[in-house]
Amino acid sequence: MLVGGCIRDYYLKIPCKDYDIEVYQIQSLSQLEICLEKYGRVVLAGKSFGVLKLSCENYEFDFALPRTEQKVGLGHQGFEVTTNGNLDFKEAALRRDFTINAMGYDFKSKKIIDPYSGLIDLENKILRHINDTTFVEDPLRVYRAVQFCARFDLTLDKKTIELCQFIVDKNELKELAKERIFEEIKKLLLRANKPSIGFSLLKELGILKHYPQLLSLVGCLQDIEYHPEGDVWVHTLMCLDEMAKLKTGNDYKDLYLMLAVLCHDLGKPLTSEIRKGRITSYNHEKEGITPTIDFLELLTNEKKLIDKITPLVQHHLAPFQLYLHHSSLKAVKRLATKVNIEELCLVCLADCKGRDIPDKDKCDKAVEWLLRNAQELNVHNEKLQPLVLGRDLIQLGYTPNPMFKTILDYAYDLQIENENFDKEVILGCIKKEYPNEKI
Repeated sequence: MLVGGCIRDYYLKIPCKDYDIEVYQIQSLSQLEICLEKYGRVVLAGKSFGVLKLSCENYEFDFALPRTEQKVGLGHQGFEVTTNGNLDFKEAALRRDFTINAMGYDFKSKKIIDPYSGLIDLENKILRHINDTTFVEDPLRVYRAVQFCARFDLTLDKKTIELCQFIVDKNELKELAKERIFEEIKKLLLRANKPSIGFSLLKELGILKHYPQLLSLVGCLQDIEYHPEGDVWVHTLMCLDEMAKLKTGNDYKDLYLMLAVLCHDLGKPLTSEIRKGRITSYNHEKEGITPTIDFLELLTNEKKLIDKITPLVQHHLAPFQLYLHHSSLKAVKRLATKVNIEELCLVCLADCKGRDIPDKDKCDKAVEWLLRNAQELNVHNEKLQPLVLGRDLIQLGYTPNPMFKTILDYAYDLQIENENFDKEVILGCIKKEYPNEKI
């Protein structure tokens, strides 16, 4: 039986490369493995769950025996799993989360088997759980409900909402490893055309209490002239939907761009105040770094990923600031030393268009100006490469020491400020400013 998401995706006309197959009327995993080895490389993915992965050409197939699961402890490993090749499909599908994921295709009869009316729910755009008792056994299903609703534009069934809120209210989400949660958040950010649907559900279900940095955006007011759409939370959700339109097709890059947009205004609750009758949030982009890191660390330990996001948050206003002030090319060069300008322009564009302002054309004009200048300087994807390196100082007779960084920074500043200075001119300036006796 072909089972799970691939059946759902077929009816949604979504391309699929990963297929799950359940094999019935067989008791031995080793017997199944012998059969599969004829077709490609076979790897045991989870002995306790009875799953074999078959890699064949450009496809990957998960083969499993039908099984039942019983909750016996905390976490995703707290299940007692029993494989049973004699189960019928309806009984085996009972362990699945939602009706749209519990359909199967019987290769023998060439028919779709749909014991829980998943196809009807799909046609009615409803996400509905299968069984009250089994659904609440795995709290990760709350996050899965959120990302499925966003990805497939579904409405969560009323009873399913009640069960999700029951799980949230019992604080059972705390037993989940953050790695598992992050995988669901990734799907929400990368696969949904309107991620705002999922984040609205996170708020509705009370999940934001686990992410105080996001919760603080709710009710944080903004100046109505620049943000007629509402509070920072509403603005952030609109920005996410705009960023979803700008995705590059590179999942890793799109992930940190989407997260940067999600975090870009986390500094506003810390800086917002009323000045001369208007709401301001001066320096919110810089003050947002700490809450950004705090939030991201709730999701991941990937420091490299976090380091990609923080500069985008810190400088998300820079494209407009440079454009409005008719800044020099030197300013563009300096910005490129701090952040990837091409990526920053995407975040800035999503930020600008994620609001209900009438003159959204200015958004494109600002980023086009910055990107054009950065491309002419060849710093749109990387900073200006330094002409003077440590080895050049050694060739001048300098002995490596802590002053090297200061001298190299001085050389780089000269290079940025004086576009006509070549390497030899800069080295001459170094010899005058830092004679050997000072080193």
